[in-house]
Amino acid sequence: MEAGDNKIKLDYNTERERLSMPEYGRNILKMVEQLKQIGDRDKRSEQARAVVKSMEILNPQVHQQENYSQKLWDHLYMIAGYDLDIDAPYPAPVPEVMESKPLTIPLKNKPVKAAHYGRNIESIIDLIASEPEGEIKRAMLTSLAVYMRQQYLIWNKDSVADETIFKDIERLSDGRIQVPADITLSKISGDANFSRPGMGMNVGQAVQKKNKKQNNWRNKKK
Repeated sequence: MEAGDNKIKLDYNTERERLSMPEYGRNILKMVEQLKQIGDRDKRSEQARAVVKSMEILNPQVHQQENYSQKLWDHLYMIAGYDLDIDAPYPAPVPEVMESKPLTIPLKNKPVKAAHYGRNIESIIDLIASEPEGEIKRAMLTSLAVYMRQQYLIWNKDSVADETIFKDIERLSDGRIQVPADITLSKISGDANFSRPGMGMNVGQAVQKKNKKQNNWRNKKK
């Protein structure tokens, strides 16, 4: 026998039939195929219960779902291509119902006007714009401006004027909000650290230590 005739045929998953329920694996598919070949209905139903038990062991996450027992039997029918004549504890699922796609909910998302503030800020501005004039609206505006200043400092510059934040609020509200001239924001502490999302705790701690050292050095020079 020539060396070329002694070849081992490798069986790749990519060349096999696609699994309708991959979470149960190919062995369950083989068990279901053998199950369908059993001629006696009672024996076929008995074997089906054994297959469902095996499916439960292989996919324990199904226990987190409501009515998980019925879902397992539904999955059995799906693996069998809905071609399974057995006595099951639940009605056989209907393919049109099981395979129907959920309805798409239309979302009315406008483009974000200022990415460094985010869409939630624009929603809050819409809410504040609908509030009647008074102390409550004033307090809401002040809290919003403080938060927006923090977001601005995270993504843009080392400092920002209060007037810039107020103008952004008026612009993002399309002129529906006019910030009162006598509103002022609290001063930012010299130890304040505004880090971008994703920066580790060690990075933030290093910045705080650096700021502390600089403040101590300034105090010694005074």
